[in-house]
Amino acid sequence: MITLLLALATAPIQTPRPTLVVVITVDQLRPGYLVRYRAQLSGGLARLLERGAVFETAFQDHAVTETAVGHATVLAGRHPARHGIIRNDAGVQDSTAPLLNGAGGGASPFRFRGTVLMDWLKVRDLRSRALSLSIKDRGAILPLGRTREQVYWYAGGELTTSTYYAAALPEWVQAFNARNLPARAAGRSWDLLLGPEAYAEPDSVPWERAGRDPVFGHRLPLDAAGARTGFPATPFADEYLLAFALEGVQRLGLGRGPAPDLLAVSLSSTDYIGHRFGPDSREIHDQVLRLDRALGTFLDSLYRLRDSTRILVALTADHGVTAIPERTVALGGGPAERVADAFAGRMDSALAARLGPPDDGRPWVEIDNGLVTLQARALAARGVSPDSLTRVWVREARARPAVLRVDTRRTLAAADTARDPIARRWRHLLPPDVEYAVAITLRPGSVWAAPIPAMHGSPHDVDAAVPLIIMGPGVRGGRYPGRVGVVDLAPTLARLLDVPPLEPLDGRVLTEALHPTR
Repeated sequence: MITLLLALATAPIQTPRPTLVVVITVDQLRPGYLVRYRAQLSGGLARLLERGAVFETAFQDHAVTETAVGHATVLAGRHPARHGIIRNDAGVQDSTAPLLNGAGGGASPFRFRGTVLMDWLKVRDLRSRALSLSIKDRGAILPLGRTREQVYWYAGGELTTSTYYAAALPEWVQAFNARNLPARAAGRSWDLLLGPEAYAEPDSVPWERAGRDPVFGHRLPLDAAGARTGFPATPFADEYLLAFALEGVQRLGLGRGPAPDLLAVSLSSTDYIGHRFGPDSREIHDQVLRLDRALGTFLDSLYRLRDSTRILVALTADHGVTAIPERTVALGGGPAERVADAFAGRMDSALAARLGPPDDGRPWVEIDNGLVTLQARALAARGVSPDSLTRVWVREARARPAVLRVDTRRTLAAADTARDPIARRWRHLLPPDVEYAVAITLRPGSVWAAPIPAMHGSPHDVDAAVPLIIMGPGVRGGRYPGRVGVVDLAPTLARLLDVPPLEPLDGRVLTEALHPTR
């Protein structure tokens, strides 16, 4: 009898094969929010924390922790050094793929390298389909890599796509847009979800929103155009996008089989609000509570449409955020600065005056979140030594008090990445063919200057730490304290779906959180 009981206890658990994978990426969601506000969570975030496999020490393990970079990593299983998306400014912008509604520039994933989970699913069974949505173009596009599926984002007050994906919007998308929900929100006030006593944060803080309208409630403009513009920076945008996701599941028949489908939803409101008000604000507190409720409503509705035992749900983020530097200094949290990068402009102007503009129209020198790139081959062809410019940059950067370290290609190559997380994250970011000169890391708490109160982008843990939760068939709920990466999500989902990746990955299967299977 004892032998039989032991055999039953260790026998593989038969779980139904998933028919729908839902990957939710919350832009700028710090993992600490889920701890800080846990007692007030009662919706979707609470359900994930209670029933899912919660990885307590998860990271986007690369430098330049920005939206495009993080979203490209979520379902690739590879670091940016291999998928090729290393900054927002060279993300999805593509003038050859104009938007169908003509609102803004074109967009496509043409810079993305390699494959993602959706490619692996399509190779296994061409009947697998995907729907990817976001307020931001990069948030919708990059989780699907270069696959041409149903991909939509918010532009000009409605949901659209580019000619990379379609020649015209489907009828169901046009019908959703015809409801004109952002414009109809004109004059709507974002007020506290709970009573004021439920929020420990002060409501009037001078650094929030640069001192303009920092106090609840926050009302959208009364005119339709103003409402459409202001809509993404409210919790209402998350509700809007989740409603569109449910509409898409119904109209496209996602999750009905015979092959597994993918729904990727990137929720942007937390990022817009976090940038304006900072991670320690009453606004971000209320936004997380509203996100929790919105996700609860979404999951309840999804489970009414499809069998919940056949749905895998994963939640993560593209990056975290650094506290508003002025707040850090005022509260005695140590030195924190906004560091201007005017030196890049001066060097580029000097080179342009001497050499004329580069043939491709790009600057000779650029800096983005500490990454200094040079047109090294073009400079060398015109008699300028890239190494001499690099030495100038190193001297200039090291002279700044807010700079923690300055790395070159040589120092990063020699670094012990097991013991040096900053070097490891820069190495994980940079493909071999990127012509970079130096990688500058600011001291914790300092940010690169921008007209936005709170910023991210550094290789420090505060910007790199993200939540990672997986819930559904084949997953053992519980808390897992070991260090993991977002690159581990795609191979883990692939194992649960029984689809082999099409290329070597940087991530691993999180077997500690999976039930044994036959």
